[in-house]
Amino acid sequence: MLCISGILIYLAIGKKFEPLLLLPIAFGMLLANLPNAGLIHMELFQGKQLDIQRIANEGGLLDLLYLGVKLGIYPPLIFLGVGAMTDFGPLIANPKSLLLGAAAQLGIFTTFIGAILLGFNVAEASSIGIIGGADGPTAIFVTKTLAPHLLGAIAVAAYSYMALVPIIQPPIMKALTTKKERMIVMEQLRPVSKIEKIVFPIVVTVVVSLILPDAAALVGMLMLGNLFKECGVVDRLNKTAQNELINIITIFLGTTVGATANAETFLKPQTLGIIVLGLLAFSMSTAGGVILGKIMCKVTGGKVNPLIGSAGVSAVPMAARVSQVVGQKENPANFLLMHAMGPNVAGVIGSAVAAGVFLALYAK
Repeated sequence: MLCISGILIYLAIGKKFEPLLLLPIAFGMLLANLPNAGLIHMELFQGKQLDIQRIANEGGLLDLLYLGVKLGIYPPLIFLGVGAMTDFGPLIANPKSLLLGAAAQLGIFTTFIGAILLGFNVAEASSIGIIGGADGPTAIFVTKTLAPHLLGAIAVAAYSYMALVPIIQPPIMKALTTKKERMIVMEQLRPVSKIEKIVFPIVVTVVVSLILPDAAALVGMLMLGNLFKECGVVDRLNKTAQNELINIITIFLGTTVGATANAETFLKPQTLGIIVLGLLAFSMSTAGGVILGKIMCKVTGGKVNPLIGSAGVSAVPMAARVSQVVGQKENPANFLLMHAMGPNVAGVIGSAVAAGVFLALYAK
C-alpha cells in the first residue's frame, strides 16, 4: 500500500493527474498505512449507527475528519464551491444541451448492469457505475452510503479518469463522428439576462428536490453556490465558496478518502475490476453524449456539432475544452467551447440526479 501511495503521489506531482485531489488522496493512503500510527480506525465506522462519542474518545486525527465524509458533509460543500465557479449561461441559452448532459449518463447505468453481472451487489454496482459521471464528489457521496468498503478504490478510479479526459475522450469522439460532422461551426449563443441566471438555480433546486429528494443536498448546494455568483450582492460569500472553503474541504475530503484504502479493502481482485469498469463507464458516457449529438445534428439539419455531446460528462471545464480542441483540429475557425459548456454543466446536474436515483432505490 505504501508503494501504491508513492505511485499515486508521482502521478499527481510528476504527471499532474488531477493533483488537487489525487495528491491528498495518495498522502491519506500513506498516512493510513503507516505501521502503528493509529490515525484512522475504520472499525469505528461499521454498522448503521455511528457512536460519535466513541469516535471522539478513541479515534485518531483522520477518524475525526472522516466524519465529514461519513455524514455526507464534504461532497455537498464541494458542490457549493463548484456552483460558485460555474456559469450556467450556455445551458440557459441552449436548453437542448440538457439532453446531451442526460445522454452522457449512459455509462452510469450500463456499467451498473455490467457490475451486477460480474457479481457485485446492487449497492456496490451503483457506486461503481457513478464513476461514469466523471464527478468525484458525487461518486464519494454515493459510495460512502452504499459501499463504504469500496470508497478508496472508487475515489482513485474516479479522479484518475477525470485527469485522463484529454486522453480517453478524443479517440471515442473521432471513432463516432465523421470529419464533416467535426467541422460543423455552430451559431453564436444568444445573450442570457441576469434575471434568467438568478431564477435558474432557484427553479432547478425546487424541481429536482420535489422529483428526487435524495439529490437535494448535492443539487441544492450546487445551485446555492451559483446563486452566490449570479446575484451580485454577496461577493464575499462567493469568493469564499470558490476559494478558501472549497480548498479546505478538498484537503479534508481527499486525505480522509485516501485513508480508507487499507490493504484489507484495497488489495483485492475486485479493485482491478472497479478500475476496468470505471473506464468502461466513462467511455460509455462519452459515447452516449456523442451519439445523441449525432442524432441532434441530423434532426437540426447539421446545426449541432456532435463533438459537444462528449462534454456531457461532469468533468468541468476539462471535457468542454476537449470538445473545443478536437473540433478546432478539424476546422481552425471552429469555436465550440461555449457550446460545449452547456452539456458540461448539464452533466453536473445529471450525475447528481443519477446519484439521487441510486440512493433512493438502494440506501437502507
